[in-house]
Amino acid sequence: MRKKRSAADKGASAREKRPPGRPRSEEARVNILRTTLHVLGEAGFSHFTIEGLAERAGVGKATVYRWWPDKAALIADAFATSTVNRLHFPDTGSVFTDMSQQMQRLIKIFRSPRGRIVSAILAAGQSDHTLTAAFRERFLMPRRREAYATLDRAIARGELRADVDRDLLLDSLYGPIYMRFLIKHDELTPQFVDRLCALVLGGARTCQRNPEVNAAD
Repeated sequence: MRKKRSAADKGASAREKRPPGRPRSEEARVNILRTTLHVLGEAGFSHFTIEGLAERAGVGKATVYRWWPDKAALIADAFATSTVNRLHFPDTGSVFTDMSQQMQRLIKIFRSPRGRIVSAILAAGQSDHTLTAAFRERFLMPRRREAYATLDRAIARGELRADVDRDLLLDSLYGPIYMRFLIKHDELTPQFVDRLCALVLGGARTCQRNPEVNAAD
């Protein structure tokens, strides 16, 4: 007579047969982020809803709200997650090279189809402050913290003055990029980034001359 299997035995057997890889919940989260970008690219921010996104991703609304409190957080997180690996700051031993390379990667994203998502976020954020806050918290601030570390290394190496205002310096570097991106009065080019870095970092360097900054002048 065949021995009847207990519920515990059945559960153990199911776990043994489960294929390796990410848990189902993580797969759902990644799918939601990916689908969010597709929906934004097709319909824009104004027509984006959690209900529509959930249906498109094949999940319930409760699954979406498990990770994100609202659509602003979801959209900001989707963009940040899709770009994070391309926007890390290098550590080359030169603040000019570190900042210039990261800024070059940023303008490349802005000039790609991802740039339309940034435009939509910033435009909608003028009337939806939760979107601006989410974009700042989930995309801008993590990059900002990396930039602080880059500047601190430069200060420790003696490239930049110890009393430099890091926030003012970063605003001076990235502000013109966002202005050209949004106003479109001129192009975002690698040459523009190099000139911008030379101008801003040149004004913050120590008395000791920095050959790479001077070479870009």
